[in-house]
Amino acid sequence: MTEILALLQNIAPLLEPATFRQMSQAIFGMLVISGRITMLGLSRWTEKGGSYRSIQRLYHSILPWKATQWTFFVKHLWQATDEYFIAGDEVVVSKAGKKTHGLDRFFSGVQQKVIPGLSFFALSLVNVREEQSYPLQVTQTVKSAAEKAASKARAETRKASQEGEKRKPGRPTGSRNKDRQTVVLNPELLRIQAYLKTLLETVGVTLSLKYVVMDGHFGNYPSAYMVKQAKLDLISKLRSDAALFLPFAGEYRGRGPRPKYGARIDVRRLDSRYLKQTTLDGQLRTDVYQLQCFNKEFAFPLNVVIIVKTNLQTHTQAHVILFSTDLEQAFATIIKFYSLRFQIEFNFRDAKQYWGLEDFMNVKQVAVTNAVNQAFFMVNFSAALLRPYRQQNPDYSILDLKAHYRGYRYVSETIKMLPEKPDAILLADIFHRIACFGAIHPLIQLAASP
Repeated sequence: MTEILALLQNIAPLLEPATFRQMSQAIFGMLVISGRITMLGLSRWTEKGGSYRSIQRLYHSILPWKATQWTFFVKHLWQATDEYFIAGDEVVVSKAGKKTHGLDRFFSGVQQKVIPGLSFFALSLVNVREEQSYPLQVTQTVKSAAEKAASKARAETRKASQEGEKRKPGRPTGSRNKDRQTVVLNPELLRIQAYLKTLLETVGVTLSLKYVVMDGHFGNYPSAYMVKQAKLDLISKLRSDAALFLPFAGEYRGRGPRPKYGARIDVRRLDSRYLKQTTLDGQLRTDVYQLQCFNKEFAFPLNVVIIVKTNLQTHTQAHVILFSTDLEQAFATIIKFYSLRFQIEFNFRDAKQYWGLEDFMNVKQVAVTNAVNQAFFMVNFSAALLRPYRQQNPDYSILDLKAHYRGYRYVSETIKMLPEKPDAILLADIFHRIACFGAIHPLIQLAASP
């Protein structure tokens, strides 16, 4: 417990003394527990002061999670000389029943279908040098009645259009040009914009953040417009069949509006002047192109990076189109940042697999909020807790950490039964040997007891 309490000291002023004690016991229980992480399960593994009623009181208290996550990050995880960017993504947790707060039907990327459950949108800071993501803000998505009705109406309209007569090709008679400079954000983007502004207010001047990186779901003009309104730049992915146009380079004839779009780009037959890099891996050649171009859905030009992979044996090709709203950003930075976006998916995996994001059985709003934020806080807490262990063994993992603390729990209960406590050297050796039983990458050097 000494390591846990030492790491938690900087967030102690944010919590009531009783709440701080309850949280420290809950964190210890999460590190020790071998089964599902529920309130009852935690109470069975905690030490004195971690009864079921104490854990229940913690989960039903209103806690300052944004300030807690940020304060802990700055003290234990922030590297002042490193570069960071914001990564955002949605995580869906499957849930049964009918009473859980925010329960609805959401699309699960893991199962590739719509499932009943809860949805949370997470924003994290990604350290570019460490290639590590640290979640700082997690907010539950709760659809309003109006949003549900609008979604249902769109689905019915889409179904009717598919079953009815097909529309004639071409532009409908009487349709007028739309103003693409401004856009009405849908409820999802309005929520995300509010989350971004809250995160920027929390970070303040401590960090200089310029980029938001999100997956291909947000590779559209409304998302880019939303991010630009927050005075940030978006890095995302366009559809593989997106229509891209070079800027018009011809001569203006003096009549009508000045042309904006030039020739359409064929991503498989790009001019060599846009080629930035070519690599060869066996029979697979990778060509990276960068250029500024237009898409008719966007009101401004895009900094586009096109990655084309060619199998030299079969001559088959595949490509990916990345873009940034920062026209000066280098192609290598765009590729690196977008590839590092996936680190937030590892946060989701760890929160589900180790810290109870899939296990909690709470149904009320406050309890659900605390259970989810506690799981993501443990992602950052375990990262800080692992650092001294990884100095001895770089492969030391969360499973090794949990085995270490579970061994400590077994030894502490065993020692209580002895008529006389062993001397310090023997006790340290016992702790180390028991902790190594379940470890995949045991420490060679003797570790201090928790």
